[in-house]
Amino acid sequence: MENIGEIDEGFYSRQLYVLGHEAMQRMGTASVLIAGMRGLGVEIAKNVILSGVKSVTVQDEGRTEWTDLSSQFFLRESHLGQNRATCSLQQLSALNPHVRVSAHTGPLDEDLLLQFEVVVLTDSSLGDQKRFGELCHSHGIKFIVADTKGLCGQLFCDFGEAFEVLDQNGEMPASAMIQNISKGNPGVVVCTDDQKHGFSDGTKVSFSEIQGMTELNSIDPVEITVRVSTFSFNLLNFSLHSFVKKEQRLPGVRSQSDAEALLATVRELNAVAQLEQLDEDAVRNLSFTAQGDLAPMNAFIGGLAAQEVIKACSRKFMPLQQWLYFDALECLPQDDQLGESSFSAVCTRYDGQIAVFGSAFQEKLERQKYFLVGAGAIGCELLKNFALIGLGAGEGGQITVTDMDFIERSNLNRQFLFRSQDIGKPKSEIAAKAVREMNPQVNITAHQNRLDADSEGVYGYDFFTGLDGVAAALDNVEARVYLDGRCIQHQKPMLEGGTLGSKCHTLVVVPHLTESYGPAKSSSNNAIPLCTLKNFPHRIEHTLQWARDQFEGLFKQTPENVNLFLRDAGFVERTLGHGDAEALEVLRGGQRPANWEDCVSWARCKWETLYNNEIRQLLHCFPADQVTSTGLPFWSGSKRCPHPLTFDPNNTTHMEYVVAAANLYGQIYGIKGTTDVASIRKILEKVHIPSFTPKSSVKIHVTDEEMQEDKKRGSDDAGEFNLLLFSMQMYPMDFEKDDDTNFHMDYIVAASNLRAENYDIPAADRHQSKRIAGRIIPAIATTTAAVAGLMCLELYKVVLGHKNISSYRTAYINLAVQYFVLSQPSRPQQFQVAGKKYTLWDDFLVEGRRGDQQEMTLGDLLQYIKDKYNLNVCSLFYGTAFLYSGQQERLQQSVSDVVRMVTKADIPPHKKMLELVPSFEEDEDCESVPPIRYLLP
Repeated sequence: MENIGEIDEGFYSRQLYVLGHEAMQRMGTASVLIAGMRGLGVEIAKNVILSGVKSVTVQDEGRTEWTDLSSQFFLRESHLGQNRATCSLQQLSALNPHVRVSAHTGPLDEDLLLQFEVVVLTDSSLGDQKRFGELCHSHGIKFIVADTKGLCGQLFCDFGEAFEVLDQNGEMPASAMIQNISKGNPGVVVCTDDQKHGFSDGTKVSFSEIQGMTELNSIDPVEITVRVSTFSFNLLNFSLHSFVKKEQRLPGVRSQSDAEALLATVRELNAVAQLEQLDEDAVRNLSFTAQGDLAPMNAFIGGLAAQEVIKACSRKFMPLQQWLYFDALECLPQDDQLGESSFSAVCTRYDGQIAVFGSAFQEKLERQKYFLVGAGAIGCELLKNFALIGLGAGEGGQITVTDMDFIERSNLNRQFLFRSQDIGKPKSEIAAKAVREMNPQVNITAHQNRLDADSEGVYGYDFFTGLDGVAAALDNVEARVYLDGRCIQHQKPMLEGGTLGSKCHTLVVVPHLTESYGPAKSSSNNAIPLCTLKNFPHRIEHTLQWARDQFEGLFKQTPENVNLFLRDAGFVERTLGHGDAEALEVLRGGQRPANWEDCVSWARCKWETLYNNEIRQLLHCFPADQVTSTGLPFWSGSKRCPHPLTFDPNNTTHMEYVVAAANLYGQIYGIKGTTDVASIRKILEKVHIPSFTPKSSVKIHVTDEEMQEDKKRGSDDAGEFNLLLFSMQMYPMDFEKDDDTNFHMDYIVAASNLRAENYDIPAADRHQSKRIAGRIIPAIATTTAAVAGLMCLELYKVVLGHKNISSYRTAYINLAVQYFVLSQPSRPQQFQVAGKKYTLWDDFLVEGRRGDQQEMTLGDLLQYIKDKYNLNVCSLFYGTAFLYSGQQERLQQSVSDVVRMVTKADIPPHKKMLELVPSFEEDEDCESVPPIRYLLP
């Protein structure tokens, strides 16, 4: 165990960007009790242990049953009849070496609960919830109740009357436009309908620019209460507990008599509560499925509950106030989807799921062929759910997972299928091995391929047409867009989800029913202008990107270019003569170091160039009192007037730059360095710094347009090269942010903060610099578990074949503030061609083989489209290649021959389908048309 206050930043790297150091230090002092080790309890325990509290005790008196295996991922068939808590202990303890985990197999009592700061009850009776809730409330113990019954779940939190939230949401203060304010007391503020205000109870708000009630503009912040409607599931939950207390059991699976008995109880209570509308179908469906135990539901509710534990321990983010009810009853099969199905338990690991969906659906799940792209955080959680629900676990079923990455230490905090001994191994292989241990029946194949055009030989027409669906667990938009396009092309459903800290989203794409993920949105608005980076930074993000560019140029691109020249002398005339000054200097023989002292000397001179000489040159061109042609100060607004720095060997940041730069410079030449600051200072005493005088002939660009124009003119003088260097290889570096011993982040932090000092920009610490320069996406296990659970609830619907779009859900969630928006997906947009409506899912599918077994000619293809669709093709594209625009001689050639001729390339052997984009005489100006998908014979 570590000392209190010390945080393993390598292990908690991504979570630290969600919670921060102070919140995690508070978590490191908390002891948590989690009661109940069925599927929901183990999900909460897993997430809490990964988060980094001081200790977790898991309690359960019960023994493993078949139904537990439907969602308890740390129990095996060999554990049947043994205590659930004891059997789960070893796997839970292995999740996080910094958290002490223990098991308690006795009953819950007052003495036990008083040992903890946070108590979580799962699978508990209403009596226990009331009794232990009162005990915890009276002793200042944070109390959480979580439960799932089939497709319904609940969450309750009581953190006591004195609980203080130190940071409500981790965000900058929100703002909202006001439509009107009532004159009552208290007044009611109505926001405009074009945006959700996102405020919660207890939020303090200030008013500005109010007209008509101008006195509000000057008052102190006011605490608000958000007005919401009553939610009827509170009544339903109480009725279910009443049934269990009376009958000493849950309602029977698909039992009509039990459903009517529960409904009668609800009606009696509703006579008092007087809900506007009682959903009797929801009552019956809860009764039918209450004995169910579903992994996706436990993943979602478990992720939310664990986040509440983190809030209780860290005082970061707004806790739930106080009840949350969730149901996914829309997942249930319609009467015509049940088939010849049994819902009775048959002593299999899927009994908890069969109780909800029936045996016929279970068999269908097991026959599914699914493609999972990504085995990172979301990918691990999806694979866990896939294994538990039995996806691809039967005859003919298959899961294919691909991920090109290897396991790193920073992954272990949220990618729970991996352990420290797996570091350096392929993610997909280790993840596949882990889920086989969860469910030995799962058929899974692991690949290490990147999904892009280069891997279409593996993931081609035959592969995609053999799939039932695709799941995207990707971390970038470009890959999502590519996968989305393949799913559209092959008419396959796609489950997609993503996270950003405590926020997450899900999207389900169903052919001919919903819109797709869609094309990538332009990110050019987020790009930092080149002139800002080079001469006019005004934010720490600018100096960090500049430092990252310096690293890439000095320690990666220069060695790569020199090595290229060693293999291809013509490379210099074609490339280096147009800009790589560092590589040119190396090749001219002016900068190759002979020893470590030369590396230190180079670093010191580079410091002088970057932080003194170049700044002096900039100020020579644009003095501090410079004015524009309109008479305004040049250095104003976003242009900060810089000042040069004077090197000081006693300044920590100055020396950190020299140490990091010298070591990196030595590494690209194969020279061993040192971190001994005293010895480096002695070398620096002997370094000669050339004098520098600013030149009036130097032109500094103020706009990106000037820079681009000057770059176009370029320079054709590659200079004379030292042939003695041509046999001396250099060693380029790939930036790696998570290795604290490689000097990469040392260089970035020092280089950025020195430039920030030049421009009087507040410096950033190493943690903040690593996030920005390393482009790290904040992540936490709770959000990942929740999003995977929601994705798998949509998977149920896809496999069932729900045809009504109202059954599907798109989700936007922020666990920090209990922001939950689940909405119906959008339908695909329609467009017209010659008066007929189409969507992106429509195409003109053509078999390329004629009746005589010969391939279609281009003329045959055009005639086929005319005969079948009554459309005349006037032009035809294949990618960017123009296949046809009236050339009569091409009509007699086969389609594939025309493609080869126009593209001047062979069609790859794996290519079974050509996507051709036509233009029609009937609607030549139509912006969208269905593609012709031509199947090669």
